[in-house]
Amino acid sequence: MATAAEAATTDANAMRRALALAARGLGSTSPNPVVGCVVLDAEGQLAGAGFHQRAGGPHAEVHALREAGERARGGTAYVTLEPCNHTGRTGPCAQALIAAGITRVVYAVADPNPQATGGADTLRAAGVRVEQGLLADEAEAGNAAWLTSVRLGRPYVRWKYAATLDGRIAAADSTSRWITSAEARADVHRLRAEADAVIVGSGTMRADDPHLAVRGTDGTDGVNQPLRVVVDTDATAVKRGARVLDDAAPTLIAVAEDADAAHLAEAGAEVVRLPRAATGLDIHALLAALHTRGVRSVLLEGGPTLAGAFVAAGAVDTVTGYLAPVLLGAGPAALADAGITTITEALRLDVTETVRVGPDLRITAVPATPVSKEH
Repeated sequence: MATAAEAATTDANAMRRALALAARGLGSTSPNPVVGCVVLDAEGQLAGAGFHQRAGGPHAEVHALREAGERARGGTAYVTLEPCNHTGRTGPCAQALIAAGITRVVYAVADPNPQATGGADTLRAAGVRVEQGLLADEAEAGNAAWLTSVRLGRPYVRWKYAATLDGRIAAADSTSRWITSAEARADVHRLRAEADAVIVGSGTMRADDPHLAVRGTDGTDGVNQPLRVVVDTDATAVKRGARVLDDAAPTLIAVAEDADAAHLAEAGAEVVRLPRAATGLDIHALLAALHTRGVRSVLLEGGPTLAGAFVAAGAVDTVTGYLAPVLLGAGPAALADAGITTITEALRLDVTETVRVGPDLRITAVPATPVSKEH
């Protein structure tokens, strides 16, 4: 008979394994969440494990139960998200767990989706012992994009930038290739592969003619390419022959409602018209349009002006900065006007991770005060 401490350790280890499995679905499950599941048999031994691999495919619980087979009967299932309770492209996981004879379910985070919630109640009604909250913070972080999209009704936004130690993204003559290392640039492609959309502005288009498709990552051939989004307010930055207009990935050009974008349509580009803001386009309208298209996570790669607009709009959920051990002393800063005029208005961040990437340092931080649903 295991002691309480031993049982707690077993539970934590199983959920950590489920969290690691869930992360393997990043970039391929949208608009669904990433979910992992581990099944221990009645003796506490590993019987099955699985994760949600792609939207429309079997959920994590189904993969784990299939692997466990009859050993699931009398066992415990550890799931990173509350088992679903509805029939969509797949059946309800709560019913699958009941049918398999699982007697205990431990899940990390409750499902906020009103169409899918209620799985825990269904399990309890069938006599299954249900527990919530184990490693909830880790599970929230792993599913941040999907949870943000459900709770706030807009995509999760990660602003990524690369800069010198003194905060410059280019030299005084505008040259910027390459401030950071090849290792850091490869890491950015990993972030792109995990996002539903990549966004840049007109300044980046004019300066760099970026391609924005994913390349150079393991398994690139099978990766889901993100939607390439260019915020081109006056429809003057994207020219015929621009690299984002090739067929490597889908592309959307966001322009003002009154912009002359006939040349973009002639070039075969998909265009969305949005209201103007004080400067540029309305950021909330842009995010709403992307959310309607099924975009649940955004990698903001635009320059300082677009980044400033997102920060001013309160629409940045995470900041990922790649800092190179380089000094320039002059040149544009990573962030332009963000509507902050005094130190008391500064957007304070909590650093969640610091990692060496080649010779560079990758810093990840989130707003100290969580983004609200005001917009």
